[in-house]
Amino acid sequence: MGFVIVAVAPEGRAAALQQLGADGAPVAPARSVLDLADLAAEIRDRPEARWVWPNTETIYPALLDAAVRVPRCHDLEMTEALLVAAEGEWGAPRSVAAAYARLTGRTVPPDPPVRQAAPPGDGQAALFGEISSAPEATLEQVVAVYADQQRRIAKVAEPARFRMLVAAESVSALIAVEMARAGLPWDEKTHDQLLTELLGPRNPAGGPPQRLVELTEQICRLLGSPNLHPDSPAELRRALRRVGIDVPNTRAWVLRQVEHPAIEPILHYKEAYRIWTAHGWSWRQQWVRDGRFQPSYVPSGVVSGRWATRGGGALQIPAVLRGAVRSDPGRRLVVADAGQLEPRILAAVSGDPGLCRAAGPGDIYTALEGFADRATAKVALLGAMYGQTGGQAAPALAVLKGRYPQAWSVVEEAARTGETGGLVRSWLGRTCPRPGGGPTAADLAEGEWLNSRDGDLRTSAGQRARGRFTRNFVIQATAAEWAATLLALVRSRMWETDAELVFFQHDEVILDCAAGEAGKVAEVVQECATQAGRLLFGDTGVHFVLDAKVVEAYSEAKP
Repeated sequence: MGFVIVAVAPEGRAAALQQLGADGAPVAPARSVLDLADLAAEIRDRPEARWVWPNTETIYPALLDAAVRVPRCHDLEMTEALLVAAEGEWGAPRSVAAAYARLTGRTVPPDPPVRQAAPPGDGQAALFGEISSAPEATLEQVVAVYADQQRRIAKVAEPARFRMLVAAESVSALIAVEMARAGLPWDEKTHDQLLTELLGPRNPAGGPPQRLVELTEQICRLLGSPNLHPDSPAELRRALRRVGIDVPNTRAWVLRQVEHPAIEPILHYKEAYRIWTAHGWSWRQQWVRDGRFQPSYVPSGVVSGRWATRGGGALQIPAVLRGAVRSDPGRRLVVADAGQLEPRILAAVSGDPGLCRAAGPGDIYTALEGFADRATAKVALLGAMYGQTGGQAAPALAVLKGRYPQAWSVVEEAARTGETGGLVRSWLGRTCPRPGGGPTAADLAEGEWLNSRDGDLRTSAGQRARGRFTRNFVIQATAAEWAATLLALVRSRMWETDAELVFFQHDEVILDCAAGEAGKVAEVVQECATQAGRLLFGDTGVHFVLDAKVVEAYSEAKP
């Protein structure tokens, strides 16, 4: 049973509901719901329904305000993005208005600007509340687009898998809103202590703290540049050139190759400056409310399907500040981290018998056969997935190819397809952009894309670069699908307990739960990891292992 819900009144104060069949066709007359309380009652009365709407991020917050959690939904915008990519048009407008225009042969409007993140307490656009900047979708448009999406899904290469992907994407959208609302517990006193230890006392005038001032003076003295601002890459390069050091950029890995007394304080400055600006006192004032850090998550924010954030830097919490992520009295954090996820994904996707055996409950690199030691085995397996197929890795890769031919074939086929400009897809059907599709800002931040020069398929270097990207895409994207499935399963198991998801990053989840339930929650998370592997890949023998730890502070799980 499905329902369509969409804001249609000019004031954003009403919703129209229409019951749909499995193919998306209406099976009952449409009707209106005039206020949030009535809509909340409709959802509570139909726990089996899958609610269909244009965009979860703009509708679901108001329902959470009314203490309504939606079990299942179909996010039309996220599904449209998956479908246009599968059809070779990655990046095409994804709004309901755009999808409806394509369906009816009209001019396709561009998507509205991305909604900026709202720090906690600033308010959000939502149904029955503040109007979104995006045009309101009509009931007619939503019903037509949903039915069209069902027809298009039936035409993809693996419809059953693709439906799993659509479901996982839509649940991820629900989880992102729920996690932002719940927030990650953040102890401000501990944060203050850690910042003071790292940076020195806070400057009451709002300028750089004591440690940055001292490092700046030291760097200026060692480079003979009294007015240098070390946080300026251009100024720092000019100062280095004046002492005979010419570097292409001032990234840490480049500077570490340089021998000069100023390099060590420069590296310390860069790390301290990053913490001060990205997670310092001003950051906390903006993003932490009532002891909770509440960022704005973006499911599938990068091309591989990994999450991103709009503001708050949730996916880059420095290890030195993780002690500030601390449970409240009577509560505990369950921190679960998937071990060696990508090699296990390769084993499951390829079905290679030898690699599946190696991907048991223990260390996969130690279990690989034919290698002199663990380090060599790791070089071979990571090289195959990341495209490091030459140089010193070549002998180890030759062993891998001979011992595990099915696994080798999966990544090699993805690379060859990418080199010729073909479409490469994940296990469930997420499609890699064609060359020239263009990165998002989040892709660049994650380092998951190639710049336009390296991605030019008219050159052999561009073809090789593209092949390295697609070789890894099939693994990274499938790993993201496993993680999304894990989240959905964990969410479904947590509803009847005093536990909630409060953080997710790539292959790691954090749950906030009652202290007395923490052990059981940790067991359930591991059960869900196993179930996610079976749902996606069947009985391959691959163990998806989560190291779930019950802690009071995040730093205890990640020392």
